[in-house]
Amino acid sequence: MGADFGTIQEIVQRAYQEMSPHVREHVNGGSESETTLLRNRQSIDSLAFRPRVLRDVSEIDPSTTFIGSKLRIPVFLAPVGSLDQVCPEAPLLATKAAAEFGTLMFLSSVSSFPPLEPERAAEEAGDRLVFQLYQRGDWAWLDAYLERVVEIGCCAFCLTVDTSYYSRRERDLFNRYAPPGREGGGGRTGFLYQATITWELVDRIRDRIEIPLIVKGVVTAEDARLAVEHGVEVVYVSNHGGRQLDHGLGAMEVLPEVVEAVAGKAEVVVDSGFVRGSDILKAIALGARAVGLGKLQALALAAGGDAGVKRMLEILETEISINMGLLGVTKLDQLDASYLQKATPVKYPTDLSPFPSIEALFPADPLEQ
Repeated sequence: MGADFGTIQEIVQRAYQEMSPHVREHVNGGSESETTLLRNRQSIDSLAFRPRVLRDVSEIDPSTTFIGSKLRIPVFLAPVGSLDQVCPEAPLLATKAAAEFGTLMFLSSVSSFPPLEPERAAEEAGDRLVFQLYQRGDWAWLDAYLERVVEIGCCAFCLTVDTSYYSRRERDLFNRYAPPGREGGGGRTGFLYQATITWELVDRIRDRIEIPLIVKGVVTAEDARLAVEHGVEVVYVSNHGGRQLDHGLGAMEVLPEVVEAVAGKAEVVVDSGFVRGSDILKAIALGARAVGLGKLQALALAAGGDAGVKRMLEILETEISINMGLLGVTKLDQLDASYLQKATPVKYPTDLSPFPSIEALFPADPLEQ
């Protein structure tokens, strides 16, 4: 089914048709007023390209390397909680698609309920699996997970640090919807350990594994510098897609200060709001090594399972390659901030504002469902 899609818009349209309204709202929603969520899109749209011309761009190479792995395009599949709500076996299907396409899968410890065993995912991913963990137990519990992650050959370990409390995601609350295992969408059970983690935990992980350590949820220069001081190899800029702290800055607004603070001592990646090849190139120009796809991954799974995800990545590869040629570059390392300029967005950001052909087909307001 994935081979039928010609554009990202078609994938999104099919996903909206396949998902129940409550699951669709869960995938698209943010916390409280959704200001952070909207700023993610707005921060991307507030940057315009400054292309160069009269350059030989007959051969384009959109690949990159990240934590020692070659990526076919500067994209990885970000960790997504409750991914199984969009289609059966979703975490395993996404893992399969990432491996077949040639990129990394970040498997969330809460991607499904009950959780997908990392050993099973590793069978599909090979050496292209990153395991992402939410702290849900004591240090002995953590140590046991670390042993498993190393034993199955994960290429990196990711710790998410911006979920000390489960936020008030009001689309879910409005719909009285909660994915399995989420204690009504905001309960404290299971989050008590997450609220206690400090840099001491980062040090403990760093001392127990030799594979790269990724800290996800960094949105300030101050914490980026601390991450480097504590031996973190990858600083992951993310505001959880606008689903945690409301009234935060857009991810693209904070990316430059994090890149500057890291000063080349760690790799920097980013997610939150990226759905187009042009979005991804803007992040690369500002210093990101690669971009994580969360919401778009979920939509592609809903649209066509593993085939939908693979086709989504292929379309992004086409978009990225064409835009690189039009920018006047043939390799990603030729991009820098000189190819961007601040600009006024041309439309108000919504769930579907990047997709003009289908924007009018689905109401953004849950009251209109």
